[in-house]
Amino acid sequence: MNKKKGWKGQPLMMLRSGVFLFCLTAFVITCSFMVFLRSMADTTGFVLTQENIRPAAILTFANVLFLTLVGTIADTIRRKILVERPVRHIIVAAEKITKGDFSARIPPLKRFGSMDGYDVIISYFNKMAEELSGVETLRTDFIANVSHELKTPLAVMQNYGVMLQQPGLTEENRVEYAKAITESSRRLADLISNILKLNKLENQQIYPEKHLFNLGEQLCECLLQFEDTWEKKEIAINTEMEEDVLIESDEELLTLVWNNLFSNAMKFTEPQGTVTVTLQSEGDAAVVRVSDTGCGISPEVGKHIFEKFYQGDTSHATQGNGLGLALVKRIVDIVGGEISVNSEVGTGSTFTVKIRRKENGES
Repeated sequence: MNKKKGWKGQPLMMLRSGVFLFCLTAFVITCSFMVFLRSMADTTGFVLTQENIRPAAILTFANVLFLTLVGTIADTIRRKILVERPVRHIIVAAEKITKGDFSARIPPLKRFGSMDGYDVIISYFNKMAEELSGVETLRTDFIANVSHELKTPLAVMQNYGVMLQQPGLTEENRVEYAKAITESSRRLADLISNILKLNKLENQQIYPEKHLFNLGEQLCECLLQFEDTWEKKEIAINTEMEEDVLIESDEELLTLVWNNLFSNAMKFTEPQGTVTVTLQSEGDAAVVRVSDTGCGISPEVGKHIFEKFYQGDTSHATQGNGLGLALVKRIVDIVGGEISVNSEVGTGSTFTVKIRRKENGES
């Protein structure tokens, strides 16, 4: 319907353009001739009569009509090629975007060998479409993954809840089933909590509250929370902490980073393995390294390790939900730090976090 209205409006627009061009051309030529004739009359003393003016006026009027027609045709062709065609491409692509087709792209015009204004618009439009396509893919994957992650613990809770209703259930089985329900509910609560935190971080609803604190002390406090875990698995803990390493950052957010990294190290380290935590100053940065002697990860897995819901080792999937490292990466980005992973399959992994440190005497 919009296209029909647009085509119906073309003749009217051409008529308006022709009338405007005719009036403008007639005005310019009339003024030019009046100046010319007045100047010629003053110089030569030539007297203009009606007989002299009539043929010239008719010829001038015909010239104005001819020039107006040529100008109108030229302007219409110019408008068709240089304006309407690229605008039509943009409109068609925009309609596809509004209908959910984020694969729509506009080929660049590159007229006259260089980019003009429309090429700049098209370039930004294609970038926008590409970003929207990526966001839509992430949204779809996120919903699919959330649905899957929610269904798993709910199914476990439902099954064990049915089993608890069986008559003549032994005390041992009752405790076992209740423990399974508790673990699944804990996992579900952690998943929802991490989703909410990640959503707030990605939408910048959480802003870092900076204050000065000792990073080494924070690392030790976070590590001690996993004492039961390392004692149960007989994991050896090695620490090498440089003293008086001060940073000015959000202590609460960084606590989430260390807790996630320590939790992963403990989870993937086999019994009687080793977890190493080091803190060093390197230039103007405080560098924290968390190493384990676990299964390690391949280079292919390492490329996706910070993506939401990605779990390189599915054998430990019941112990997490794949959001921990995504949270870690987002927090480190927010506080202005860097994080990387170096790993070898069968040997272990080392996560390195760099944060700008506060030098002594720095205000």
